[in-house]
Amino acid sequence: MADKIQGILTPTLVPLDAKGQVNEPEYRRFLNWLIDSGVHGLYPNGSTGEFTRLTAEERRRIAKITCEEAKGRVPVLAGAAEANTRETIKACEAYYEYGARAVAIVSPIYYRLAPDSVYAYFAEIAQNSPIDVTLYNIPLFASPIDLGTITRLASEFPRIVGIKDSSGDVAFMMRMIAAIRPVRTEFSFLTGWDVVLTPMMITGCDGGTNASSNVVPELTRKLYDLNRAGRYEEAMVLQFRIQELFDHMLNLYEFPDGFRMGAELRGFRMGHGRQPLTAKQETYKESLANILQCMLSSNDLAAPPPGGCAPKSIGRGDLESIVFDVMNELERKGSLWKTR
Repeated sequence: MADKIQGILTPTLVPLDAKGQVNEPEYRRFLNWLIDSGVHGLYPNGSTGEFTRLTAEERRRIAKITCEEAKGRVPVLAGAAEANTRETIKACEAYYEYGARAVAIVSPIYYRLAPDSVYAYFAEIAQNSPIDVTLYNIPLFASPIDLGTITRLASEFPRIVGIKDSSGDVAFMMRMIAAIRPVRTEFSFLTGWDVVLTPMMITGCDGGTNASSNVVPELTRKLYDLNRAGRYEEAMVLQFRIQELFDHMLNLYEFPDGFRMGAELRGFRMGHGRQPLTAKQETYKESLANILQCMLSSNDLAAPPPGGCAPKSIGRGDLESIVFDVMNELERKGSLWKTR
């Protein structure tokens, strides 16, 4: 049996050159930096990688490059969503040949489908894919995968080995874990919403596919390690810092351009994405640079900015209240067995 998919898997950004084409040398350099910085895996062709703005040929090329650079050092979870099941299965076959560990497949987009139709979509893929499949639930942009459908797919198809949930709904994650883990202990639960990684991991989540790990892979890995060690008070301090950075990159730019800007500030030539920046968005770079440098300096990864950094502190009582509220809720729901 293949290893369980867990940890921090970076949904990789794609550097583009001056002509808007994939900058392959820079992408390879970026991938190696992510691996050297401690991420547990790579996830090309995700939402952060702007898969909908790439051609099918570009998606294949990006997955192939990612597998070549991973060289078995970390697993590759490749986004394989295409416009229909036939093309998606072809992508699964290609990524299997490239050496990916598994594929991530979003439920159908544009057309809003009923649960039975979502089940039929994934069932056809699972029956024909040569590679393990993880479900990708992102109800903001695609047909939701409800709990009944997820449970049914997990129980009927061993080829379906996990789910990436980007709803940010902690209670939904708890319900999935409670329903599936007793019968599929190897099933992976990953969160795609950076700001709830700690609460999700307290509930028993196995890690995350977090866009912020393109910018601060060292600190996203550190956050994961703190949670695995049960050091929740320290984890929450770092979680709030990552939340500040995440909110800045997400809310001041069109997604994922803020994350592209963050990676640029870490020394990579990301180029302009295929959605042009507005003049106003161009002005946010200085404030993002200050937040990022302060965050890195507080973790001994960079010098403070010339103007210094305002103190960032959360009272011990606030942290204890957050942690104990979550733990008490888990105890009340009888879910603490997952974290022990």
